[in-house]
Amino acid sequence: MPIANKHTYLADLVAELNLQYPDNHIMNIVCHGHSVPAGYFAHAVVDTFNAYPHLLHRALKDRFPHAVINVIVTAIGGEESGGGAGRFESEVMCHLPRLLTIDYGLNDRGIGLEKAEVAWRAMIEKALSGDIKLILLTPTADVRGMLDSGEEWVSLQRHAEQIRRLAAEYGVGLVDSLAAFEGYASRAGDIADLMSWPNHPNRRGHEIVALELMRWFPVNG
Repeated sequence: MPIANKHTYLADLVAELNLQYPDNHIMNIVCHGHSVPAGYFAHAVVDTFNAYPHLLHRALKDRFPHAVINVIVTAIGGEESGGGAGRFESEVMCHLPRLLTIDYGLNDRGIGLEKAEVAWRAMIEKALSGDIKLILLTPTADVRGMLDSGEEWVSLQRHAEQIRRLAAEYGVGLVDSLAAFEGYASRAGDIADLMSWPNHPNRRGHEIVALELMRWFPVNG
């Protein structure tokens, strides 16, 4: 099964977001994951309003001014997908999201591919059983080991590839953050331009992720 089609996957949600009062209604979007969606920048500063969940919320409100949208962040700094799966029912599903993003690739290097796959599958299948639309995110960059293709960078690439494979297997959405960061570097020269910390994006990095998320909301939907 291929990765979902950007132009059609969220078409039903986009139609609802275009509704006006009194036909509109609340739509909850949940961003689940680790420190990046939680908004951690440098020196453990949590810069919520420059992180991609908030930037996504602002962009959605610009595009859908009549919609009632809640972007809820259930991300925890330092957490890997096993922890995220463990609290999935009590802290994610309870919000009744119509759309869910999952972003754990950076930290999953600590538990390895096999354990990460089990956790991601558990979350994906639970969400799909609740008729929730899903967008999986590959990790944003970690510049440690990048220049010499060191262990940290190779592991990051492997986790990104696993996330791509899961998105295709389940036919859900994918934001390939790592590829977007690498694409920036190929055009402009340096991934470090997008980083506030070796493994945390700055505002420019978060803007790239938010832009990739917005591609799933077709303008003419």
